[in-house]
Amino acid sequence: MSHVLEPELDALDPSTPAAEAFIAGFVDLWNAALGADMPVSAAFVRHNFKPSRGVMRRLFTLTVDGVLAGAALATALHGEPLVTEHGEGWIDALVVTPVWQRRGVGRRLLHAAESWLAEQGCRSIQIGGGLRPFAPGAPEASGAATFFAACGYTSIETVWDMAANLANYTPPPLREAPCTVAPASPRQVDDLLDFLRREFPGRWRYEAEMFLADGGRIADFMLLWTARGVDGCCLLTFPDSVRPLERFYPYQLPKPWGQLGSIGISADVRGQGFGAALLDAGLRRLHNNGVNGCVIDWTTLLDFYGKFGFASYRAYVMLGRSVRTA
Repeated sequence: MSHVLEPELDALDPSTPAAEAFIAGFVDLWNAALGADMPVSAAFVRHNFKPSRGVMRRLFTLTVDGVLAGAALATALHGEPLVTEHGEGWIDALVVTPVWQRRGVGRRLLHAAESWLAEQGCRSIQIGGGLRPFAPGAPEASGAATFFAACGYTSIETVWDMAANLANYTPPPLREAPCTVAPASPRQVDDLLDFLRREFPGRWRYEAEMFLADGGRIADFMLLWTARGVDGCCLLTFPDSVRPLERFYPYQLPKPWGQLGSIGISADVRGQGFGAALLDAGLRRLHNNGVNGCVIDWTTLLDFYGKFGFASYRAYVMLGRSVRTA
């Protein structure tokens, strides 16, 4: 009678050197489940395992004879109440190798991640959409939302990545707006951050600060200037940007690839054409730098971006639940 080994559960901080030994296995797990459409590389995973201010992560692994059967990545953020105003934590990834699927591995990993997030004081949990996200939610095409729904998670909304080929980019008719748009320069870091702290003091402000802390290029931001100063910004991703283009899974699009977003305008000047002017300037810059396949990620504004030639590219189901209490 053969003995069937049960997976052994372990946990580690993925920002420590010890996690390096698990990166190749994590890549294999992810690509076995989603690699046909959304493959990841070791470099991408390594970027997402990097530390960020106030962030705590745990990588939960189940191994059989030293081989990964499944893994889950949980993230909590401390000291940033404007980012986690609802007390949320994130399960950024939960992947199980095909041979171990439907054998309780996913639920065991999910329970371990949920318990750890509860210990961190999180009041709610979201699937995906963390601060170094692999995806905004469960990819709709994967069917993973069904698993999470069976585990007590509720659908919050569906969001989309949108895509276009910028090779022959032509904007729609634009309203003339009294503004200028240009790449940010090193002397304008404070202008960018002051704008974000005023208008988008939560996640977008935090992410910009962490982007710069990672060594991100300030010129990847486009700034919209009005008579009173900075009234808008958007972030672009190029092949040589510190933020990996892989995060946006552009593989079905023509190379070279690029990305645009986040993008935002001061609340009191919206509806005056500034957003369209900023978007157009960002897309023109990507086009002028040779970008063809472009992604605008994590949005529900399909009609707005559709006017600029973008179409739905990939859908994600955002799910969440409150933390279980004893």
